Amino acid sequence: MHDLRRLACLAATLVLSLTLSAARAAEWGKDYVEISPAQSVEAPRGKVEVIEFFWYRCPHCAELEPDLEAWAKRQPAHVLIRRQPAVLNDSWLPLTRAYYALEAIGQLDRLHGAVFTAIHRDRIDLNDPNTFFDWAASRGVDRSKLAEAYNSFSVNAKAARAKQLTARYKITGVPAFVVNGKYQTSAYLTGGHKELFKVLDALIEQEKGKR
Repeated sequence: MHDLRRLACLAATLVLSLTLSAARAAEWGKDYVEISPAQSVEAPRGKVEVIEFFWYRCPHCAELEPDLEAWAKRQPAHVLIRRQPAVLNDSWLPLTRAYYALEAIGQLDRLHGAVFTAIHRDRIDLNDPNTFFDWAASRGVDRSKLAEAYNSFSVNAKAARAKQLTARYKITGVPAFVVNGKYQTSAYLTGGHKELFKVLDALIEQEKGKR
């Protein structure tokens, strides 16, 4: 019986220690900031929404992508992660439309990482629509369907909404992450990728069960 109590105490101490560690990992004003007013969340009730704001030409976004993919795969079912192209100025719109055009024809999951590679490793100017279409065609995409999607009303509307969301969430740089429409964090705030994911884990834990 004493052994069982000792084990129970040890388990409780471990849980408390982990909780305190998570709390210290997310320090308001240092590791994350609050979004005021808080924004509505698209995730179903019971889910914690994490939005990544990014830009394909951002070298920091490209560098983060493999670590982000690995972290995302470890997340439990109650965490919903979604990408969101940021539009800080109109020069960001071509690659925002490229993102939504790939999404429209069902090629986004396959080519999202490849777009980063083409821009940052292969030095291909995918900001130019025709270069983007040619590059995608070389990867097995139907060029005409992609061009049609890129110039469609739907993609233009999504690109315009991306610009609105960037302003609404007060995004000033990328990559940036928003948790449940309330908190914004980034590797710039936390001091590095590992620290970023610790803060995201802590904020997700904090928000779990609130919706």
